[in-house]
Amino acid sequence: MEEQKIIGRGTWIDKLADELLQREKSLGRSTDIIRVESGLGASGIPHIGSLGDAVRAYGIKMALENMGYRSELVAYSDDLDGLRKIPEGLPDWLKDHIAKPVSFIPDPFGCHDSYGLHMSSLLLDGLDKLGIKYKFQRGVDTYRNGLLKDQMHTILTNSKKIGEKIAELVGQEKYQEALPYFPVCANCGRLYTAVAYEYLPDEKKIKYKCSSTTIGSKVLDGCGHDGVADITKDLGKLAWKVEFAARWQAFDIRFEAYGKDIMDSVKVNDWVADEILGFHHPTHVKYEMFLDKGGKKISKSLGNVVTSQAWLRYGTPKSILLLLYKRITGTREVGFEDIPALMDEYHELENIYFGKIKLDNEAKTVKTKGLYEYVNLLNPPKGQAPYVNYRLLVQLCKIFREDRVSKVAKKLVEYRTISESSAEIDQLIILAGNYADDFDKPAKVEVHLDDATKKALSELVNILSVDSEPADLQNDIYQIAKNNGVQPKDFFKILYQIILAAERGPKLGPFILDIGRKKAAAVISEHL
Repeated sequence: MEEQKIIGRGTWIDKLADELLQREKSLGRSTDIIRVESGLGASGIPHIGSLGDAVRAYGIKMALENMGYRSELVAYSDDLDGLRKIPEGLPDWLKDHIAKPVSFIPDPFGCHDSYGLHMSSLLLDGLDKLGIKYKFQRGVDTYRNGLLKDQMHTILTNSKKIGEKIAELVGQEKYQEALPYFPVCANCGRLYTAVAYEYLPDEKKIKYKCSSTTIGSKVLDGCGHDGVADITKDLGKLAWKVEFAARWQAFDIRFEAYGKDIMDSVKVNDWVADEILGFHHPTHVKYEMFLDKGGKKISKSLGNVVTSQAWLRYGTPKSILLLLYKRITGTREVGFEDIPALMDEYHELENIYFGKIKLDNEAKTVKTKGLYEYVNLLNPPKGQAPYVNYRLLVQLCKIFREDRVSKVAKKLVEYRTISESSAEIDQLIILAGNYADDFDKPAKVEVHLDDATKKALSELVNILSVDSEPADLQNDIYQIAKNNGVQPKDFFKILYQIILAAERGPKLGPFILDIGRKKAAAVISEHL
């Protein structure tokens, strides 16, 4: 059987970058600089999924540069977009600004020039904290500076043909009557109520009427204004069904990923780029959306968002990058309860990278090491930083709340988990302490138990549940395992899995006494 060729660092990122390069060469396009793009929504609180779009595009940029090509990530903020609904938790007065461009709406938090700039800044702050480098491009500046004026003219000149194709491709018929362009109404300042119905190509002007429109399930009345807008001077924006294509050509974009929720828009935009603008559409990859732990799509308007700012209270930037670079396909539920596993998984990757854990498969080793390098933005450390199992830290942080950092560090030295404290360990204790304070119960880990092990665990629960403290709990655990025909090393391993979701940890007897015998008994009982 022929061995599978390993491309670059063996990850999906390298494979996709290679496919992009092969396509660009087959199209005969210049590869002097290869731009990748990420669209940033500015209409609601940005979440991990919003961040993921840019982080993954940056992965392609890194892979291209590693292959010897110049590349650049364009982070495009769609801040001329209109506000469609008020995100959960934001003030009701925003209802007066529905359908207005988010860059013209006051910042409800009072710290930025506009609502749109506030939301964009949150996303950019997340990218900055992860170390992602990008060129920021605001939608409002793009239109104000006429960067899409040629594309707008071509699209509007071909609006009849485009409207028919949109109906054919995705079944949406409204652009057979209305133009795929929304001027900002000169009278009321709304975007979506201003319906453009005629383009005057010689004058590059749009005729529109501000009339009622449906946003979501609600009808929004227009002001009735009849207007004429100059696409070279007055503000307005292309509809999503054609705007991506205009941006791709204007900024020479060669790669953009997309979520399946905008699949129809991408399908139409690909056709518009190829057939109307004469620009080969970018290489794409479709990714599944992140869901919350209830299986619902993470949504700015629903308010079930997991933001990078909140995540970084409990986990490192590397834990976010690992979440986003592990894979791109498949629907995933994501929540703060994933942080302990990702923190420990990053440490396992590090152990493999530095040779402390050996894998039996060369391709898997290359891929795992490659993933570690991408998580470190292709600048991996020279050596391993000190690390302690995150769940162990959470358990200890629940015990020690006053003078937490020094007391937990002292316990770790007593357990011989570390030889001495360090700045890295102190920072881990702070993160785990925040997690211990904010989340009472860790996610339950599935552990396979046979009948002998269950019997042994039941006996241990009985010992832990009595009022008097055992004289030598470590030895008691050992004897319970032997008496039930269970290998002591296997029994200790199962207890570590149940209590810490790890295969090893500190000396178990003293640790159980520290976290509390009855608390440990309750955790074990949940698995019986």
